Amino acid sequence: MHFKDRTLQCSDCGASFTFSAEEQEFFQTKGYTNDPKRCPTCREARRAQRYGDDSYGYRARRQMFPAVCAECGQETEVPFEPREGRPVYCSDCYRKLRLAQ
Repeated sequence: MHFKDRTLQCSDCGASFTFSAEEQEFFQTKGYTNDPKRCPTCREARRAQRYGDDSYGYRARRQMFPAVCAECGQETEVPFEPREGRPVYCSDCYRKLRLAQ
């Protein structure tokens, strides 16, 4: 099928945007049957609103906490707040411990 660039109107901001032949071909390969409703700017803003401020639509980077590995003593970061009396391991030492079990 031969596609041609088409001009569409954004349902959010009302601006006109081009739905390129390449994008139409991509939509077809994915099995999408509807045209996009939003311009690229509004699509990105919606993704940021839905998934956090990351421009690629992924969730915001999780908070990391500094820690010292209980096995090798190396400074590292972990995605949880370390508690007193509980060992924390760097990724290499944690992997070794998991394989040993």
